[in-house]
Amino acid sequence: MRPLFFFLSALLFFGGKSPNDFSAIKHIVVIGVDGMSPDGILKANTPNMDALIKTGAHSFSAQAVLPTVSSPNWASMMMGASPKRHGVKSNKWEVEDVKKKSFCGNAKGEIFPTIYRVIREQRKDAVIACFYDWDGYGRLVEENVCTVKQDCAGENKTMDATAAYLAKEKPLFTFIHLDHVDHAGHEYGHGTKEYYRSVEKTDSLVGVVVQTLKDAGIYENTVLLITADHGGKKKGHGGRSQQERTIPWIITGPGVVAGKSISSPIHTYDTAPTLAYILGLQVPDCWEGKVVKEAFTD
Repeated sequence: MRPLFFFLSALLFFGGKSPNDFSAIKHIVVIGVDGMSPDGILKANTPNMDALIKTGAHSFSAQAVLPTVSSPNWASMMMGASPKRHGVKSNKWEVEDVKKKSFCGNAKGEIFPTIYRVIREQRKDAVIACFYDWDGYGRLVEENVCTVKQDCAGENKTMDATAAYLAKEKPLFTFIHLDHVDHAGHEYGHGTKEYYRSVEKTDSLVGVVVQTLKDAGIYENTVLLITADHGGKKKGHGGRSQQERTIPWIITGPGVVAGKSISSPIHTYDTAPTLAYILGLQVPDCWEGKVVKEAFTD
């Protein structure tokens, strides 16, 4: 039992389902691209993401949390809360750091609850997939919640593994982490031609996902979300500049308003509550993110 896991206000707010008609949604796919800035999408040749923007809702002013490094931001995205709450404050964080801590009424030693756990708790038989290109991502996901959780080597192998699994198993929830854009930012610098080429590579991989979903006959029943952990400035990130803090947030699928430019503020920790909202799930009382409702209303 987790007496504090679900707060009464969340139960009343969500009511176990969203007021929007999301009955057609059978799958959610999230593509998280390490270090991909809105500038990258706007200045690179990205026909696949451009098409998704036209059919869905987007923001090019969503905000990462501080510090603008990977672990705190991937954690915030999945955990629906800021580093102050979930405790992942740097890339040095390890699971052992929470051995004597308890979050949200969970047992000591359990990490702050992620969207993966929320899905598993309420959809016992759900197929949940996680494929990632940075080994550090895996430690931010509970060991007992994913059907498959695979550390891959490079963006191509990550996408090959993901596409094969999507086609065969048709998961309820899939998260794909890609790392190559961040590498380009560190090696060549944000805003360079090499950086934009890495974003174009991302776009081609987005195309693979879309085609895989179409070939599997599930595209029309899938919500697809593309976002990032942080941006960058020159050859680095971690600071407070808007180049480092601003991230893209693109969503399309049943129930999403087509061609919508979202004007309301989005923080990366709003992602997990929004995914829960789409699936009609109740959220932990310790989450602080808000549903990005503007994506679903005219």
